[in-house]
Amino acid sequence: QVQLVESVGGLVHAGGSLRLSCAASGGTFSSYAMGWFRQAPGKEREFVARISRGGWNTYYTDSVKGRFTISRANTKNTVYLQMNSLKPEDTAVYTCAADRDHDGLRNEGDYDDWGQGTQVTVSS
Repeated sequence: QVQLVESVGGLVHAGGSLRLSCAASGGTFSSYAMGWFRQAPGKEREFVARISRGGWNTYYTDSVKGRFTISRANTKNTVYLQMNSLKPEDTAVYTCAADRDHDGLRNEGDYDDWGQGTQVTVSS
């Protein structure tokens, strides 16, 4: 198993930026594809971004393309989500997840380990 701990989120104004990080422990980080998900109030969990093991391939949901960037530092066992031009609709609990068995784009059910989540609130 992999333990995942997200950084503290925060409250930002629309148009602002925030970077989330997720620190992994308990395994070989470089062998895991990593993803970010979010769940807004009253909505189901949504895929946000995914990055392949070596960081060469990234995937984003359409609503965040051009605004969010997922990256990883394998030497630090950490994956990041840089969020720019934030909108109120980005308000959600953001959770990182590890996929130990696949490297391509996968579904939510393919992720093996999940963090606790961190709250990001974007005010108007």
